[in-house]
Amino acid sequence: MNELSSTIDVKIDHQLPEYGGRSFNLNINLHLPGRGVTAVFGESGSGKTTLLRCIAGLENDPSAEVIVKGIKWHSSVTSIPTHKRRVGYIFQEPSLFPHLSVEKNILYGTYRTSNHLNTESYQQIIDLMGLNGLLMQYPERLSGGERQRVAIARALVIEPEILLMDEPLASLDVRRKEEILPYLESLHDSSDIPILYVTHSVEEVARLADYLVVLERGQVVTSGSLNDVLSNIELPLGFGEDAGVVIKAEVAERDKEWNLSRIDFSGGNLWVRDDGDAVGSRIRVRILARDVSLTLSPQEDTSIINCLLAVVDNIQRGGDKAMLLVSLIVGQEKVIARLSRRSAYQLGIEIGKEVWVQIKGVAILR
Repeated sequence: MNELSSTIDVKIDHQLPEYGGRSFNLNINLHLPGRGVTAVFGESGSGKTTLLRCIAGLENDPSAEVIVKGIKWHSSVTSIPTHKRRVGYIFQEPSLFPHLSVEKNILYGTYRTSNHLNTESYQQIIDLMGLNGLLMQYPERLSGGERQRVAIARALVIEPEILLMDEPLASLDVRRKEEILPYLESLHDSSDIPILYVTHSVEEVARLADYLVVLERGQVVTSGSLNDVLSNIELPLGFGEDAGVVIKAEVAERDKEWNLSRIDFSGGNLWVRDDGDAVGSRIRVRILARDVSLTLSPQEDTSIINCLLAVVDNIQRGGDKAMLLVSLIVGQEKVIARLSRRSAYQLGIEIGKEVWVQIKGVAILR
């Protein structure tokens, strides 16, 4: 498959309805990857849902242009009807049929397509979503997380060209979110279907996304690979205490005596809690800016075991006048540190300066 036929192109100039006493245009021109998870991040009313509705054909915008994997779904001269677009759409609320069993809810979508149901693929989806023991149950007997897993399975069995997920965890409590996130991570790892995932949760972005689009008042503030966007401290993303980066690494060693694992990445290695991942496993970890401190030389008498050589790449003042965000290059990756202006002055922090990054905490995402 060539590069053009494996991408998603969306151009929209669409008047958004008034939200919170304000109205503006959704004016975007996006060239998105044709696989993996693209997170669409922004405040309520920024145009995230309208973007998905335009792709699905649910929003009437004559000027929009939508091209999915080389096929023009919509333009000013032609438009494929919504029911003929191979789209899997998952909403905040699962909207299951209460009079149908889980299995019949899942199969319902196939009745409206010409695709022959592949029994092997169907079973793989049931296994992936952990639904084997629930097929004969009815929606009223299911938890919120279980209902959402059924909705995802229903979207997958039609073999969509693209999966649109509109804040699928927004209506779930913390416990149910934690219940369903591993299933979404498995979907990410096992599927070639491109996923557009709307959210305003930085945690969901960190755990699931490969690519990130940030919307603000109908405009694309930025888009790019996950860590390129997260590590850009010049962007007013408003992540606050969630400021940080996500790094992909490989488990290189497991120390059973101390219950630690050594993970390797382009900037060196880190010791993290042993979560049972086998040597050779690929994982992603999250490093928050508040868990990073800087020193001019490696420290011996410290409880911090992760210390890496870095170069200061950028310095920005955040909303707190006393604090700075510092972007640092570690190998081929970037990390962010939050420190006081006084500390930066005392250390002589400036762009291009070599420092040692001390990482107090690393969160394993998967």
